Amino acid sequence: MRYLGVDYGTKRIGVAVSDDTATLAFPIGIVSAGKGAVAEVLELARENEVGAVVVGESRDFSGKKNPVMHEIEKFVAALTAAGVRVVLEPEYMTSSGAMHQFGHTHDEHTGRKSRKDALSQEMLDASAAALILQSYLDRTRKVR
Repeated sequence: MRYLGVDYGTKRIGVAVSDDTATLAFPIGIVSAGKGAVAEVLELARENEVGAVVVGESRDFSGKKNPVMHEIEKFVAALTAAGVRVVLEPEYMTSSGAMHQFGHTHDEHTGRKSRKDALSQEMLDASAAALILQSYLDRTRKVR
């Protein structure tokens, strides 16, 4: 079974897909957040013939829901209402992990990102989705 991975953001939603064996996750792009986002994710799920969508669950370090999680819950509810199986996967620092993986840095003082190469923000968001999905695939492979 194939899976679609989602890194929900208020501006962009990173998307990734697994291979047919549900072993590896691959970034595939982004969807603009807001109106139409649910429909686009549903279309990607249909096109990629996925059995479930894995959405990153965003919480703070104490485990409490952060402000983005409330938006994620609405997004998940809309996908579920459309008949899609949705699984939440805890995500911690996936965007930072994607930045680090590709040699990007984040200046803690200015809050600005600096790029060491030409990788786009869209690819970073999609890569964060792949990290969320890969985490789920690795964790569930042990129980399959």
